[in-house]
Amino acid sequence: MNGVVAIVADRLGWEERQLVDRLRDAGVAGEWVGDDKLGLGLPKVEVPEWRLAVIRSRSYVRGRLVATLLTEAGVRTLNTPQAIATCENKVDLLRALHEANIAVPPFRLILSRDDLATAVAEFGLPMVVKPLFGGLGRRVLLIRDHDTVNSFYDYVEDLAHSYERVCVAEPYVSGANIRCFVVGDHPIATVEFRRSDTEWRSNAAMSSTAHAVSGTDRIEDVVRRVVDVLGPGIYGVDLFDTADGVLVGEVNHVPGFRAISSIAPVDIAAAISGYLLERER
Repeated sequence: MNGVVAIVADRLGWEERQLVDRLRDAGVAGEWVGDDKLGLGLPKVEVPEWRLAVIRSRSYVRGRLVATLLTEAGVRTLNTPQAIATCENKVDLLRALHEANIAVPPFRLILSRDDLATAVAEFGLPMVVKPLFGGLGRRVLLIRDHDTVNSFYDYVEDLAHSYERVCVAEPYVSGANIRCFVVGDHPIATVEFRRSDTEWRSNAAMSSTAHAVSGTDRIEDVVRRVVDVLGPGIYGVDLFDTADGVLVGEVNHVPGFRAISSIAPVDIAAAISGYLLERER
């Protein structure tokens, strides 16, 4: 592979170090680049010797903007600007999946106290409310009783920025929580997270326990259909495995893999590195 593979992020974390190391093990010049050191804009900025940039900014907005302007500068990015833009906005993502006949939880956009009351009347309680943007389980609330509804919206109205006040409401889904880690166009690792006694959310960021899942053809089929919508890339696809079928809850375009790497029998950093090599052949 000629040129440099850049791991573009807002910080050098465990995952980024792993990717740089695996690339160098394969004889590829890989380097971490801070997303705030690029000076991107128009007219386009020259980025010499960059053949590919892996976008791992934790901020969805930063990642999308960096990917867009790097693409304008002639650098291919993973994930693509279009995929990042779809994943960062929960409404856009769920709408795109629904249009592709992929099962997703029903949802309602919450722009006002009246919207919230309407969602409660339609979905009943318990009900999950989450921000339009964001991940890692932050600001995701399970509303269990009517006393909490108005108190929750008092909090929302006091948030500083208007975009932070936009929420999505969904019925609470009690099925198993599954994450599939996707590299390219297929899942390479699948784990099931278990809720703890003190935390209703179940993901690695919430310190949930987990175990590897095998024999998941029907789950992997759903994940491949998700990739058909977004395009090949690197994703963490979150699903609910319910009695009525598999629902896609969210797709993370900057998935962490430290926790999954300790559970699933696959070297995820090496798989990503191998995929990057294939992309450049």
